[in-house]
Amino acid sequence: MRLPIVMSAIMMAIALLIDVYIYRALKRRFKSLLPARVYAVSACVFIAGLIVAFMLPRSSGNDDTLRAVMWILFTFISIYFAKLIFVIFDLIAAVPRLFRRKRLRPVSLVGVGLGVITFLAMWWGAAINRYDYQVKDVEVKIDNLPDSFDGYKIAQISDLHVGTFGNDTTFVHDLVDAVNALNPDMIVFTGDIVNRHTGELLPHVAPLSRLHARDGVYAILGNHDYGDYSYWPDKALKRRNLEDLHRLERGMGWNLLLNETAWLHRAGDSIAIIGVENVGEPPFHTYGSLPAAYSTPSDSNVKILLSHNPSHWNNDIANVDTMNIALTLSGHTHAMQTEILGLSPAAWKYKTWGGLYTDSLGRNLYVNIGAGTVGVPMRLGATPEITLFSLKKSH
Repeated sequence: MRLPIVMSAIMMAIALLIDVYIYRALKRRFKSLLPARVYAVSACVFIAGLIVAFMLPRSSGNDDTLRAVMWILFTFISIYFAKLIFVIFDLIAAVPRLFRRKRLRPVSLVGVGLGVITFLAMWWGAAINRYDYQVKDVEVKIDNLPDSFDGYKIAQISDLHVGTFGNDTTFVHDLVDAVNALNPDMIVFTGDIVNRHTGELLPHVAPLSRLHARDGVYAILGNHDYGDYSYWPDKALKRRNLEDLHRLERGMGWNLLLNETAWLHRAGDSIAIIGVENVGEPPFHTYGSLPAAYSTPSDSNVKILLSHNPSHWNNDIANVDTMNIALTLSGHTHAMQTEILGLSPAAWKYKTWGGLYTDSLGRNLYVNIGAGTVGVPMRLGATPEITLFSLKKSH
């Protein structure tokens, strides 16, 4: 599978238009042709890199190829997004010329400055911010929470996408140490441990096996964990890949819930931990079934649901009388790996993209924005998240 032809053509056309505009601007504004010629050569190099990225296979290529494509595309996007900002401001600066007045040169200079800032910000997000995890403390009030679970601590991590790190386990080691230092009663992982296939997990098995909590580690699968983003010669190999993932996660000491329910017991009280496989909306496949995992969701037991995609809560659980589920924990959105001053482009796509949400019946959803990256190796804001929940009895 290669990048879609239409997307490739659009990106190429935009890049060429930007380059032609800047080349002509350099010819007009400098007496020497050298700046324009240097720019033309560099533009050809970048376009060639983009063509290479488009031609390299993603689904059938090896992991090194995939990471090469990722970095080529990121480099291209960071450069051309900065150029685009300059072009927009330069066009604004040229508006007075329609009225036979001088071009607003300071506006063009602002465009240059903002373009440079954008480029540097994107590479800061790739080199520094995507490793700068943060712990978010969240208190969740639950009706009828058993007394023995009042103050119960749950640490959540999600969307590690370890294939993006390759064999470098430094970040995963640090993340595990940070989670363990919180001394939670339970740890949950809400899906997308890999990008394409189970082999990506192998270098990270040792550090992830060190995750420890008194009541254990509970995990579910995300849309990336089923092998749907990789090429498989036959269905048997794809099935074996998934079985290997099950085996590795359980071998790490994790309790992998595949449309199943686990019960936590404390001083004669109990709460249910429901884990469903991925329940998504197109283009994401649905493998999960809440009825299979827990057949009587309207009962009075306190229940915590692990469901990778928050759309499951929005579509099937929120404001539904028969879905008496106190807290749903999800991931998936990554906040589109961009969040500035509390704002994220993820809000255009997801009704619930990050943080705590409560429906009209008092049931809660928390969306963890993940710890890893996929597609673009950058987090601009939207820092890797560890969430520490404190359950509190509200009545």
